[in-house]
Parts: sequence; structure tokens; C-alpha cells
Amino acid sequence: MISGIVTADREAVIRLTVRGPAGQSERVAAVIDTGFDGTLTLTPGLIARLGLPWKRRGRAILADGSEIVFDIYRATVVWDRRRLSIRVDEADTEPLVGMALLDGYELNAQIRTGGKVTIKRLP
Repeated sequence: MISGIVTADREAVIRLTVRGPAGQSERVAAVIDTGFDGTLTLTPGLIARLGLPWKRRGRAILADGSEIVFDIYRATVVWDRRRLSIRVDEADTEPLVGMALLDGYELNAQIRTGGKVTIKRLP
């Protein structure tokens, strides 16, 4: 099970460990974004510190209808006590956990400041 909290801004936040290819790692606070269909976004600075390998460019249409182009990298995350190799989208914003990383899990959040966030693997 993965646990987190709801912030005063009503964001469901969890902490996860992200690893680069040479073993470097960082603990990251990431907001759960159910409108994001990818796995995880990280800032350019964090991607550089971890030395994540570049894979390709991607395109996305945002909620306002605008299109963006971004870089895609590869990282390892510790997710529910397991190491997963995932795609990371570069974004100049706070880290986001998307629906692709939540696939196969149940998400519960008590929407109030300090409320509990739990993510449990589905049977």
C-alpha cells in the first residue's frame, strides 16, 4: 500500500523514490493527477540530477486545447515496494503521478487538509 496526504490546496500528494541508471536516487513529493494519462512527470532539473536517459519526444493536448511537445525519459521508481521501469515526461511543474502508474490500483482520498490518501493494489 502507498500512503500520502491531502494538502491545504486540496492536492493528494504521495512520496516516491525515483532512481537514475547509475543508482542515484531522490525522494519526490508528487501530486496525483487523474486528468493525466501518463505515468510520472519530473522537472528538467531533477531529470538532469538523476541522469535519466532520453528516449524520444512526445506530444500532448492540454485541457485548454493547446498542444505541447516535451521530452520523454526512462527512470525506475519504487512503487508499492517494487521497482518499476517507467516513462517519465519532462514538465516544468511540480511532479505529477498519472493514471498509467495507478493502473491496477484503488485510489482513496479524504478530501480535507491532512486527509489520508491510500493507494492499494487491486486483487
